[in-house]
Amino acid sequence: MEPTIVPKGCGSSISSIYYNLCDLTAVWGVVVEAFAAAGVVTSFVLLVILMASLPFVTHKKRKGMVALQAGILVFTLGLFGLTFAFIVGRYSTSCVARRFLFGVLFSGCLACLAMHGLWLALLERRDRGPRSWMLCLGALGLWMVEVIINTEWLIITVARSPLRGVIIPDLSCNIANRDFVMALIYVMVLLLAVVLMAVPSLTHKHKQWRRDGAFILVSGLFTVAIWVAWIVMYIHGNRVVGNPSWDDPTLAIAVVSNAWVFLILYAIPEICLLTQEDPDQELPIDGDHVYPARSLVYDNILKEPEPPHQNIYMENKAFTMDEPPTVPTKPVSPYDGYNGQLRSCVYQPTELALIAKGLTKMDQDAMMPRARDPFWNRGSGSSLPPLAESSPP
Repeated sequence: MEPTIVPKGCGSSISSIYYNLCDLTAVWGVVVEAFAAAGVVTSFVLLVILMASLPFVTHKKRKGMVALQAGILVFTLGLFGLTFAFIVGRYSTSCVARRFLFGVLFSGCLACLAMHGLWLALLERRDRGPRSWMLCLGALGLWMVEVIINTEWLIITVARSPLRGVIIPDLSCNIANRDFVMALIYVMVLLLAVVLMAVPSLTHKHKQWRRDGAFILVSGLFTVAIWVAWIVMYIHGNRVVGNPSWDDPTLAIAVVSNAWVFLILYAIPEICLLTQEDPDQELPIDGDHVYPARSLVYDNILKEPEPPHQNIYMENKAFTMDEPPTVPTKPVSPYDGYNGQLRSCVYQPTELALIAKGLTKMDQDAMMPRARDPFWNRGSGSSLPPLAESSPP
């Protein structure tokens, strides 16, 4: 057995299945690894930004799409991680991960895109879309179909007992390229549904939703182009060229490029539109409680109550022209002047007015005895008639 030659850039202690990660002569492994690592970091950062911007979202309908966008970011993060399974060499674990996770992760991304497109179509027809939890359940149902298909296919092809007791190592890696592609038929159906669902949204009556439909449609069309390219190369092209060893690089490049398509053409634009306000002032998502606007509540609180209607002809009790009786005939109650009106509606004389009124009353009381004295009236030249002198008895 000849010793394995360690490629340039790899250490002697590294296993041969990881040579594509460090081999500088096989440039494709290093380049795809760099793009996959950058994609992992970018997906994680976008997921954090999406969750952090959730409290600042004022557009109720866009807020309902956050769950689907978060799902796309999670599945895209998984696609970038799956890329490393195609870079490393083939062994039982990597082959199982390739066969099972390839369709599962792609179906998760496409299911979220399909439900977003369906929501836009229903919003245009009925002017109201389904609730966010219903969309999540729909995407989960579409995704679970592919999970069940891949699980059953994996059990049938890998976990079954070998015929006649023959032990076949790495049975999971012994699969034809055509069989691998045929196992992804359901994913192709989801991809077709994404494209068809996004087409009606381009003529949406609300302009703000046309961009969402365009993002979904462009992402779907680029995905279709990538899938056509890698399927042709994987099934037919590499055999014609005479280089079957390019099967793994073909799948690795397809996965990482498609994952970046989901990020650049859909996730990043949707996150940028998430914090924009609703230009049409649309209603909240169905089922949400409608609360009054904050400005209206503050206006009601800060609005001063209107003063009650005052009677401009109300008699001024402080400056009345009627003189009070000199000698009251009955006790005067301090509440005689109360007329049932609020104090804010009745004139309240100041201390100076009360003092002036008191001085005037004192002058009047002082003048009353003089007015009754006949000698005072004669001497003062008053026009009052003299009092009749009483005759002695």
